[in-house]
Amino acid sequence: MVETVGGKDAVAPAPARSPSPPAKNLDPLNPLLPAYHFVGIGGVGMSALAYILAKQGFRVSGSDIAANGRTRRLEALGVRFIQGHTLEGLAGDPQVVYSSAIRPTNPELAAALDKGLKVWHRADLLAALFNHRPSIGVAGTHGKTTTSSMIGYMLLAAGWDPTLIIGGEMDAWDGNARLGQGEYLVAEVDESDGSLVRLYPQIGVITNIELDHPDHYANLEQVIRAFQQYGQQSQTLVACLDCPNVATHLKVDIGYSLAGHPQAQYQARQILYTADCTSAEIWERGSLLGQLRLQVLGSHNLSNALAAVAVGRQLGLEFAVIASALAEFRGVQRRFEVKGEVGGVTFIDDYAHHPSEIRATLRAARLQQRRVVAVFQPHRHSRLAKLFQDFACCFADAQVVVIVPTYGAGEAAPEGSDSLRLAVSVAEHHPHVRYVSSLPQLPQVLPSILQPGDLAIFLGAGDLNQQIAATMRAYAARLGEQPLANFEGKLPGQAEDGIREMGASEVLAS
Repeated sequence: MVETVGGKDAVAPAPARSPSPPAKNLDPLNPLLPAYHFVGIGGVGMSALAYILAKQGFRVSGSDIAANGRTRRLEALGVRFIQGHTLEGLAGDPQVVYSSAIRPTNPELAAALDKGLKVWHRADLLAALFNHRPSIGVAGTHGKTTTSSMIGYMLLAAGWDPTLIIGGEMDAWDGNARLGQGEYLVAEVDESDGSLVRLYPQIGVITNIELDHPDHYANLEQVIRAFQQYGQQSQTLVACLDCPNVATHLKVDIGYSLAGHPQAQYQARQILYTADCTSAEIWERGSLLGQLRLQVLGSHNLSNALAAVAVGRQLGLEFAVIASALAEFRGVQRRFEVKGEVGGVTFIDDYAHHPSEIRATLRAARLQQRRVVAVFQPHRHSRLAKLFQDFACCFADAQVVVIVPTYGAGEAAPEGSDSLRLAVSVAEHHPHVRYVSSLPQLPQVLPSILQPGDLAIFLGAGDLNQQIAATMRAYAARLGEQPLANFEGKLPGQAEDGIREMGASEVLAS
């Protein structure tokens, strides 16, 4: 037994490998039941599955509170979209698919259960897809979207024509999913609700393990157990040994490391990070494979790429094919995605919403040797509460920090403003912090902070990114009215006592 922090709830050793999925009497992909209705079809994971089924010829419909780009893409395939959660989509008694975001009180889900329809969690459907073909499942607290996209891009470049189910949008296949004619499925595996334990991949990848979903897991030990089970159910487990929770608690078949872990079969050495690329020597079991050069920046992306190298080599790909593909990989939408440049300011959208992700993103941003303005929207009150001190200390690589109200994702807000408390705590460690108490006011406030040459990075998994275009327009308008003053010393409007009300915002400084 391994003693954990606090001396309670120790993590058991990883169980023995059992890579065969249990027999199921029911199969969500039964061709005799060709109709599906997705409750919450606009979500990233749900829309990807709906896309795959629609491309396979199944009859698909879905509902959600509002349309978005993903639902419009599905409608172009012939998927029927119903706005709102009415019972209209249950006509004809389809199989019903839901995700953990759908509560039992949802009228569609409740009616489907009352009618005795076949009802599947999205993980059941993904598990069925895993069982129907050789699969590569990419799990981990951070980096799984980029890593699964890299693996998919690599297999496409190698001519394998894979089927892909990704938790982010990729320009290379115009969305978050593609149906290939090749035998392999590459899928991002979500740990947020524990559903990863339903999957039995041929190759399982684990990028790292941290506590990120306190709404589902009581503590880190529960997270580790879920990943242990997923690793046990993988025929071959590829994992990052630079993560202590992986190295200590998992039985890894193929390890990879940037830090020279002695048990890692794949290592990156002679690493060079610059403002426009990352390069490294890649070693396999003590032998040099060759040089890898990436367009995506930062050590976290090099680690993601090393996972892709390990998977590619396990599948028998030549390193030259792997390196060529990864050299062309340009990243995933909302992962350090450049949205545009106005007046010398580059606006970047990034999905980082955990302290470790924020640190990695800002560390990569500093390679540009420009002033970094980090705009952060906390995602979920439960996550902010559980990881509060980590959030307070994760902005060291930004010169200016702007914090906006928490995106609750359906959670009840606590008494008082948890995001304002965060801003005050960040200001204890950081000299330049501003809190904007109303998200729609951000485009009016942020231009007064920006100056030519800045990187303005919008961080969060909520709806902060919807303010980027308006902020760019507002900054352009401001430049047309007056030149932006040089940033020296205090933030604009900063009071001597460190906090002051300014319309929709408060300015904070330590």
